[in-house]
Amino acid sequence: MTASAQTHKFEAEVAQVLHLVTHSLYSHKEIFLRELISNASDACDKLRFEALGKPELLGGGSELRIDISVDKDARTLTIRDNGIGMTREEVIANIGTIASSGTRRYLEALSAEKKADANLIGQFGVGFYSAFVVADKVTLTTRKAGAEAGEGVRWESAGSGEYTLETLEIAACGTTVTLHLKADEDEFLQAWQLRSLVARYSDHIGFPIRMPVEKDGKATEEWEVVNQASALWTRPKNELTDAEYQNFYKHIAHDFSDPLAWTHNRVEGNQNFTSLLYIPSKSPFDFMGGGRDERKGLKLYVKRVFIMDAAEQLLPAYLRFVRGVVDSDDLPLNVSREILQQNRNLDKLKAACVKRVLDLLDKLARDEPEKFATFWKEFGQVFKEGVAEDFANKERIAKLLRFASTHTGNAEQTVSLDDYIGRMKAGQDDIYYLTADGYAAAKGSPQLEALKAHGIEVLLLTDRIDEWLSNYLNEYAGKKLRNVAKGDLDLSKFGGANEEKRKEAEKAAEGVVGKLKELLGERVRGVRVSARLTDSPAVLVLDEHDMSPAMQRLLKQAGHEVPESRPLLEINPTHALVKRLEGESDIARATDLGMLLLEQAQILEGAALEDPAAYVRRVNSLLVNAA
Repeated sequence: MTASAQTHKFEAEVAQVLHLVTHSLYSHKEIFLRELISNASDACDKLRFEALGKPELLGGGSELRIDISVDKDARTLTIRDNGIGMTREEVIANIGTIASSGTRRYLEALSAEKKADANLIGQFGVGFYSAFVVADKVTLTTRKAGAEAGEGVRWESAGSGEYTLETLEIAACGTTVTLHLKADEDEFLQAWQLRSLVARYSDHIGFPIRMPVEKDGKATEEWEVVNQASALWTRPKNELTDAEYQNFYKHIAHDFSDPLAWTHNRVEGNQNFTSLLYIPSKSPFDFMGGGRDERKGLKLYVKRVFIMDAAEQLLPAYLRFVRGVVDSDDLPLNVSREILQQNRNLDKLKAACVKRVLDLLDKLARDEPEKFATFWKEFGQVFKEGVAEDFANKERIAKLLRFASTHTGNAEQTVSLDDYIGRMKAGQDDIYYLTADGYAAAKGSPQLEALKAHGIEVLLLTDRIDEWLSNYLNEYAGKKLRNVAKGDLDLSKFGGANEEKRKEAEKAAEGVVGKLKELLGERVRGVRVSARLTDSPAVLVLDEHDMSPAMQRLLKQAGHEVPESRPLLEINPTHALVKRLEGESDIARATDLGMLLLEQAQILEGAALEDPAAYVRRVNSLLVNAA
């Protein structure tokens, strides 16, 4: 029995995805089978969990499974599961729309590739559409577990921008996906080829994947299991190959790239659990754009029973890029998110997972620096959050941080704090750093001039998060971290001017210092001779606990009110521009020169001038008079 079919238009972005998928030449088009089997496995996992509270959903205790069959005459390939199934509304929500915030960037990336690669599918919840790579029509029938037989749904589309929906009677719960294969896709009608793909991509699936037994080249009514059908993480490590670990990662992460590294551990004692944790080799397109709200979490199992797809409580936010599985013997089978938040065992479980991840990153940094460099490039900005979030592991996290530096001469973040300490000059007690809006601004900052002159290395912190990070990273290995743009800078122990010489220089410059104070008035907190400058005429300096200009700008952009603060202007009395100001008797020209010194210092800090037109007028006037 069926009701009349209704035709619906796809959401605009779905239509774009379908068009690109069906018209792109994929380098690994067999990936569609892994995606459909993965979806079927998830459906079985969800039904098994729901059946904990409602055993009747299993319909007499039938084994959860995935069946694959072909009809060579009809040219169809069918994947069926007896999992949770979907209602009509869920079909529309799960197949008619795409929820990912990064879909537009996915589309842009896919459009940019003349020969798109399969690693773009699956990262945005669009794995189902990979069926259209090999099929010119896809039919899906489904019935939700617990629903009446007459509440079944048939969904069908040729991938042309619309789909049909109709209600029909289905005897059992679950989902069946039938692919009507394109004329040139005969290989997916061959049972041996399908078995090979299952063995390669889906052998780790924890439910039996069955195919009909063939005799004399024809399928019989007898079925046989074609995968190992055991949870991969429960098997001994010495029995698993790298390929099996990699394929399992691709299944749980919906990623088509191999993971960067993984750690597999079984803990027995006061707590019994197994963890299999992966570091991806590449961040998703929308990882930074989605931000902290787009948490993925780990898959949580209790005694091999799937409980939660994204248990955020198992890892802190700064490790949200980690993928994997945790299988506990100590949590209750009816565990919920609310119970997780109150469970005493959870803190120990979380601490153990964090330790495993940090151990793995330590090992990469020590033994495989190229892989660690890849990790840092993809996830370094997120990892930095741990300095503030995870006080218990703050020192371990700090040890893994990487920065650009005046020592390396390039923007690559490769210098660790241990590297820096190993190169510190004799008598140096502090780790010097500078924050800036970008590498070029940091490298050219006048704040570095005297330090460079004395051969002192400075870390260059140029990520947006670094301003925030510097508020929490005050000390490492007994060494204080010192922002070179704040407070006094005493370099006398390195051959710089000592206190006596500095006082002499200040006394000699009393005239121009006083003149500048009078000209600039309330615009600055004060004017003094600088120990930082060797080439530039002036620089702005903050007190030790003042908020940096970059942090003020970030807070203002976020809509926060920022208390007004006035910087200190340090000058280089030997610079020609300062000397000219000192000898200028015309008050108007002196005012222009004084304002130019301040505005140049503001520009070097990345600040926007209050009156750019006045600044341009002053520069033009100075140039004309110089001529």
